[in-house]
Amino acid sequence: MLEAQNIHKSYKGLQVLKGTSLSLRSSEIVSITGKSGSGKSTFLNILGTLDKADTGSVIISGQEISRLSEKQLAKFRNETIGFVFQFHHLLPEFTALENVCIPAYIQKREKSKVIAKAKDLLDYLGLSERLEHKPSQLSGGEQQRVAVARSLINDPKIIFADEPSGNLDNASSDELHQLIFKLREDFQQSFVIVTHNLELAEMSDRNYHLVNGILENGEPTSKK
Repeated sequence: MLEAQNIHKSYKGLQVLKGTSLSLRSSEIVSITGKSGSGKSTFLNILGTLDKADTGSVIISGQEISRLSEKQLAKFRNETIGFVFQFHHLLPEFTALENVCIPAYIQKREKSKVIAKAKDLLDYLGLSERLEHKPSQLSGGEQQRVAVARSLINDPKIIFADEPSGNLDNASSDELHQLIFKLREDFQQSFVIVTHNLELAEMSDRNYHLVNGILENGEPTSKK
């Protein structure tokens, strides 16, 4: 599903990633933990094609990312990858339903089918009564579930999540964690999650720890 090999990345002479590697199988949930500033988000952005490595390779679903042009990469990202971020990044002027539809509209898919699927996703996530609400009218947990629905609208192969519960209260965090595993069970969804939440990390199939620019461990967790 995903194979990242020997990723190096530096910023202004500071080496952030020093030969970092990670693999992800289909329907697997992998977490990455580490201290603030250790390069977790940088690595996630490279895996998710939002940033480029200085050296190393990222292969997703058999596609070597570095061989794609910027236009091809944008298309690949839209069709293959979903993102969930700590601060939701919902567009404030649009409703929950409209926010979920946007990635599919970029693909120029039939509007009626996109809306129908977005409604199904929001219903699945317990938001059927909130379709016409704008982000400012939703709780933090509701906004994050809208962001999850948006990440699913194009049936991505992988969802990359950067501190998805970092801005939520404990109850909403627990709900989101359970949702991640329900999505894996119901849709065979694969996840790579950067998190400071050790409970979520231990729930994952494998937990990597980023130390000094290198991923450590990656062995199955003891959740069972």
